[in-house]
Amino acid sequence: MTAALTVPDRSAAPSPTVAVLIPCYNEEAAIASVVRDFRAALPDATVYVYDNNSSDRTIAVARAAGAVVRSEPLQGKGNVMRRMFSDIEADVYVLVDGDDTYHAASAPEMVKRLWDDQLDMVNGARVTEIVAAYRPGHRLGNLVLTGMVANIFGNRIGDMLSGYRVFSRRFIKSFPALASGFETETELTVHALELRMPIAEVKTPYKDRPPGSHSKLNTIRDGVRILKTIVILVKEERPIPFFVGIFGLFALLSLVLAWPLMMTYAQTGLVPRLPTAVLSMGLMLLAFLSLTCGLILDTVTLGRREAKRMRYLSVPAPGNHPPLAANGGGRAP
Repeated sequence: MTAALTVPDRSAAPSPTVAVLIPCYNEEAAIASVVRDFRAALPDATVYVYDNNSSDRTIAVARAAGAVVRSEPLQGKGNVMRRMFSDIEADVYVLVDGDDTYHAASAPEMVKRLWDDQLDMVNGARVTEIVAAYRPGHRLGNLVLTGMVANIFGNRIGDMLSGYRVFSRRFIKSFPALASGFETETELTVHALELRMPIAEVKTPYKDRPPGSHSKLNTIRDGVRILKTIVILVKEERPIPFFVGIFGLFALLSLVLAWPLMMTYAQTGLVPRLPTAVLSMGLMLLAFLSLTCGLILDTVTLGRREAKRMRYLSVPAPGNHPPLAANGGGRAP
């Protein structure tokens, strides 16, 4: 007699544990509204506010609004996110800025999309007509930087610098979190694209800050830091194109300098400008050294990518396993 195949009823499984993570620095004017809105939108979630050396009443206001408040003394959003991702255990993580510019009512849809479709990241793409909320300089910088990452790592995200995202547990626990400042959003995006994770993007309303709240983002300074991060990530994740570019530059300079010398040598049999000849030879040697570095680092990068992939696969996919609460886990105290 053949036993009947029993299909587990996933609809009866417990709901996933959800953690709302809010990095904060001097957000006394906005944080209470953010905490209340996300507690209303996700009533079963725990809202965590991580204070980053605020000099105002952010901690007291967040705690009064019902958030679990913790502190990270190392200054910078990237440092705060590293601490949050290390400390908090959950099935689904909702990351949002504490400036009350993002749409809390979109969170349930984003969480459901991630869990039902077994995704690893759902990005909240900002949509607004309010000039003060999304200044032209920030909009242009986002388009340029997002376009650069799309051309290099894959065109799957339209708003790379959004501070509103939902993550799976396996994304969070495989993310190295090396950045210290606002460039951490770039790291998050490249991590998902490099491991070819299943991701999605949802359009969400975006508004300006409430009165008394001020942006900590500096368009030029932080734009340069993000650009620097992109260059570093290209070097680390795409070493062949990066070092082939350097090889081409040095080789071209070497040939430009060597061409008149070779013409003179062909006509007279002499090399009258010895220093130029030495410089040309040195540039060509540097070119081939760069090419060699690219070939070696490509093998190293492959090993790093495989290690990250294995760490990623060691955590079950969202929606495909009993939630933490069913395993005796739960929210962090």
